[in-house]
Amino acid sequence: METHSKKMAEVKLFRTWSSRFALRIVWALKLKDVQYDTIFEDLSNKSPLLLQYNPVHKKVPVLVHNGKSVAESLVILEYIEETWKQNPLLSEDPHERAAARFWAKFGDEKVLPSYWEAFNSEGKEQEEGIVKAKENLKYLEEELKGKKFFGGEHIGFADIALGWLAEYENVFEEVASMKVIAEDEFPLLSEWKRTFADAPIIKENWPPRDKLVTKYQAFREANLLNKAPK
Repeated sequence: METHSKKMAEVKLFRTWSSRFALRIVWALKLKDVQYDTIFEDLSNKSPLLLQYNPVHKKVPVLVHNGKSVAESLVILEYIEETWKQNPLLSEDPHERAAARFWAKFGDEKVLPSYWEAFNSEGKEQEEGIVKAKENLKYLEEELKGKKFFGGEHIGFADIALGWLAEYENVFEEVASMKVIAEDEFPLLSEWKRTFADAPIIKENWPPRDKLVTKYQAFREANLLNKAPK
């Protein structure tokens, strides 16, 4: 069995307290029982180390292992999976691995942008955004048929990538007074949200909900103000 005590001592994660992308890395490291140090960043005053380790995007998350940095959350997840073999996030089956990567990318390229559009709008524009979001979510609902998680019986790569839906989606709905994932319309997705959010490692690492609500209220108000006719 592989020992990873040396590796664990050399792992650092640059994140913010609220980043849903960084949360993916927290979950993955915890699920694999990899010890790491956390460096919390203030993105309005980025540290020299963050700029050094991610000079291209200058964003979190950044994983540093043995002094070498890896950026972009889905890329980091792949790195974690390849480096620490215990508690695999991807199936041994090539097609299932490809499917997991597809749904992770679908979440970032389709689901999240459509949510964001609805969240940062009002009235008719918000209604149109909700329709787009629901169209994307129907594909996720279909994918969950006969499954507990997107990864099967256990939390996997796609679940971690889509995990923000289990809590941040609720926050977005509360702040923007909108309803997207209704139980009667998305029963499987609704059940997945509850099951995923209640898994101990997931549940223990959510940011404080009240702080998230406050943050996204301010964020939405600022965005709406910028969109308003001058």
